[in-house]
Amino acid sequence: MSFPSPDFTAPSQIDGAILPPAAPSLPQQDTPAEQAARAAQLAATRQVYMWTTDEPSLPGVPLATDVPKQDMPTIAWFAILIGVGLAIVRNALAVKLDGVDKGELDTPRSTYEAALAECDAIEQSTARIAAGHAMKDGTSLLGPFVDEVEHVVAAVEADTQLAKLEAHRQRIEALIKVSAAEVAGLGGSAPRSLDAYRALFRTLPVPGVAYDFQDDACFARLRVQGPNNMLIAAAGDALPTNFPLSPARYAAVVNGDTLDAALAERRLFLLDYAELAVLTPGTYGSLAKYVWQPIALFAVPPGGSALVPVAIQCGQDPALHPIFTPSAAADAQWGWEMAKLVVQVADGNYHELFTHLARTHLVIEAFAVATHRHLAQAHPLWALLVPHFEGTLFINDQAATSLIAANGPIDHIFAGTIASSQAAAADDRLAFDFYGKMLPADLAARGVGTGSTLADYPYRDDALLVWNAIREWARQYVWLYYADDDAVVGDTELAAWADSLAGEARITGFGPIATRDQLADVCTMVMFTASAQHAAVNFPQKDIMAFAPAVTGAAWQAAPDCERGQDKPGWLAMMPPMALALEQLNVLELLGSVHYRPLGDYRSNSFPYPPWFQDPRVTAPEGPLAWFKGALANVESAIAARNAQRRQPYPYLQPSLIPTSINI
Repeated sequence: MSFPSPDFTAPSQIDGAILPPAAPSLPQQDTPAEQAARAAQLAATRQVYMWTTDEPSLPGVPLATDVPKQDMPTIAWFAILIGVGLAIVRNALAVKLDGVDKGELDTPRSTYEAALAECDAIEQSTARIAAGHAMKDGTSLLGPFVDEVEHVVAAVEADTQLAKLEAHRQRIEALIKVSAAEVAGLGGSAPRSLDAYRALFRTLPVPGVAYDFQDDACFARLRVQGPNNMLIAAAGDALPTNFPLSPARYAAVVNGDTLDAALAERRLFLLDYAELAVLTPGTYGSLAKYVWQPIALFAVPPGGSALVPVAIQCGQDPALHPIFTPSAAADAQWGWEMAKLVVQVADGNYHELFTHLARTHLVIEAFAVATHRHLAQAHPLWALLVPHFEGTLFINDQAATSLIAANGPIDHIFAGTIASSQAAAADDRLAFDFYGKMLPADLAARGVGTGSTLADYPYRDDALLVWNAIREWARQYVWLYYADDDAVVGDTELAAWADSLAGEARITGFGPIATRDQLADVCTMVMFTASAQHAAVNFPQKDIMAFAPAVTGAAWQAAPDCERGQDKPGWLAMMPPMALALEQLNVLELLGSVHYRPLGDYRSNSFPYPPWFQDPRVTAPEGPLAWFKGALANVESAIAARNAQRRQPYPYLQPSLIPTSINI
């Protein structure tokens, strides 16, 4: 198939927004003149999108050297972020003012009151910008475009407004920070308590997990519908040799069951945090921080569907770390709670450094840079994938230069020295197995697919619905432009893209793409990772991880060496200082609250945000985009019905709550 005119293969422009053409083409379908135009466009784009592996906070990871203007956030995104940020700052200031009143902080009240007034000014400024922007933008979303000259003026105004909003964002980032003096003083006037941690939510809703995280059922549920649902794995036909749980201790925990039967029936599941051995425990000032590599065992009881916790070993060496089990004995209760906290600290590190940062943010940045460098704007896959990269380079740059930098939140909250945390995230990204981590393959490798005895696994079940919808959208789209497998093999830009990802982008397992089915799988993986997978690991941060006693990045006392004889004050002493718990709240409440542009809503990120796809074959009422939107609506309904029956709803993979891209 070929397209008749260069005008149809050139990218479209509506009010300055760069859009895919109305008839995207493969390079082998173009005339020599069109191929030369594609090559010229790519050569120019490669001067804007360039690789570096020299980012100090992520050593060796291929990243973009800069954030191009077209990858900066929109006014609409800034308005959402600033609204969320102001609510967090006001909450933090209320906590600090309370600290002043209690005599814990020496800072004058007037300092914090001035900051509150500054929040009011930022809010008013943002509201004025958003209101004017929305008035112009409303026509582009709901009706015909306004006069072209007015939009040229509006685009110039938008640049000025964006600069103001970025300044507001930076000021909010500064106001959210917690000082060393605040860490030293806040919470020091009374014994540590769970109520004190809950009181950090002065003007924000206290998350429900703050009241049930001690329940063993909640602890088990977090494995399958918490922030990190991607580690639980079937135990197989034997327990690890370094986890010597006796049959008698197992039977004492799981009534009516035996260890042999549970193994034979494949009803045992493990968390193993051995990978965290790369972390070197750090300090905060004079305070030591702790992190371990625990092993935790869970079972599905006979006739059951959900996990129950069975045993925890707080490290890999059983000679140093005895096994703890749930117990009704009063003198063993707090030892078990401490062991669960050890797991939650490990899970917080594994989640934030590996599952979240390395396997979504950093992986997708590689695809974003390679796509811009090797797929022309006339290429159909450029059109398909670019909306899933919106905001990613910007937010990753913020993470690299502030979040995971020295003296940043990761350095404060998490257990490893900042250098070891950075190296851990970088190494995990470089080891990421692209094909092995595709959802169906990953579930099968962990032995937790739909045919496993783990029937109650909300992440798996909802993720597969979304994966399958994206897979069919990718299939229909690929089939639209590639007549057969030979067209895939003959696509020189696709071949260069694959070579770049396997080579300079360092995506493990990547290689040549030879068939339409393989290409559809690759596109599915990219789109799923940028949207649903990131949503699954990002948004539980607000509801679960913002409350530090539930999941945190470091312990502040050593793990117990025996289960009996522990007490509640000792358990509380393992939790973060109050001001660092506030810093954790601030950061994770922000990251888990920004929902921008849901999956299936494809628009340009240039004002006034016209619809993205221009090819009528894609956008037709019976075309693949309409099918995808209908499929997402069906997934939404199916998950809503499931949540109505679940003991605890799992909303994070509802398509309406899945952003199209990693933009926070």
